[in-house]
Parts: sequence; C-alpha cells; structure tokens
Amino acid sequence: MTIKTSMAGAALLATFMSVASLAIAGEDTATLQSLQHEWAKANYQLPEDQREDALKALVPKAEAAVQQYPQSAALLAWRGIILSTYAGAKGGLGALDYAKQALKSLEAARKIDEKAIGGGIDTSIGALYYRVPGWPLGFGDDDKAADYLAKGVALNPDGIDENYFYGDFLADQGEKDKAAIYLNKALAAAPRPDRPDADAGRRADIAVALKKLTD
Repeated sequence: MTIKTSMAGAALLATFMSVASLAIAGEDTATLQSLQHEWAKANYQLPEDQREDALKALVPKAEAAVQQYPQSAALLAWRGIILSTYAGAKGGLGALDYAKQALKSLEAARKIDEKAIGGGIDTSIGALYYRVPGWPLGFGDDDKAADYLAKGVALNPDGIDENYFYGDFLADQGEKDKAAIYLNKALAAAPRPDRPDADAGRRADIAVALKKLTD
C-alpha cells in the first residue's frame, strides 16, 4: 500500500492563505509563518532525496506549536498539512498512519474555525480523501473528496490552492475540460506577498497538471 505520489504536492495541506487574513492570536503569527516557509522550502526547494527528512524534522515543530496554542485553528490546520505532505513523501505502509493523523488535525481545526485559512482546511481534507487509497487499505473516498474540495473553492473562489486541488481532482476523475477551468483559474490567482516561495512551487504544480491534460 502506498499513498499516491501526487500527495507530495499536497497538502496537503496547503496550503495556503495570506497570514494577513488569518483569524488567529497575534502571538502565534510568527510561529505560523515559520512553519509555512519551512514547509515550502522542504516541499519545493530541496532535492527530492532530502525532502522526506526535512518534512519529518518539521513534524515535531508543528506538534510543539499546537501544544503551545491548542485553540489555533490555523496551526492545527498546518500541522495537518505538514503531516499529509510528509505522508506523501514517505510513502509505503507507514504513510497511512501520518495521513490519518493529518485528517484528525484538520478536522479539529475545522471544528474551531472552518474559515481560519480561507478554504484551506476543507481543501486539505478533500485532498487527503482523494489521494489516500480507499477501503480496505485506507480511508480514501472520492465522493467526500468532491464535497470538501467544492467547499474549499466556495470559501475562497480565487485561491491558488483551492482551485489547483479541485482541478487536480477533476483531472484524476477524467473531467479534463472542467479541470482545465479550475487549473487556469489557479494559475491566474493573485500573488500572496508573504508567501512567494509557496506560490512559485504551486505554480510549478499547476503547470505540470495542465500539461498532463494534453498528454
């Protein structure tokens, strides 16, 4: 059993919104920004053979942040994003446990504030549901994925991550024309001034996804 390799761009998690839009306590903003930038570096800038170790090292940092600010929906969401991205990089039988932990963290964030990172929480949950194998190996569920991904776009219609993941899912379902609409919308998303590293990496993901539609 393996997590789909495309999960490495996930999210998971997210992914995701400008810190200026986050409804979180001011004292954890620096912590959140640090996690976001370390995640972007590990996920997009390091050589592939260094990615898994870098993401693994980031997991306890996310755990510590959540322990310090247990009611921060944004930090709970980013713990989930980091765990899901690590699961994708790790792969194999051991990855599913991290994916389950990611889902649990994202669901906890959603209970506190679904809109904490724009549509990023719903989008990250949706990405897990379509990138994790289904029963009996995992908890993957395309119907749930479609529901959560649509909710993510509804919360942030112009978001780069929300549109990318929905488009990627639609492409995976064979809906190429509809996928192209969302992927191009993601490509046209406004830059996030505080997250240029994540934007650059995500635009590369979008380019790959668009190319696959014509292959």
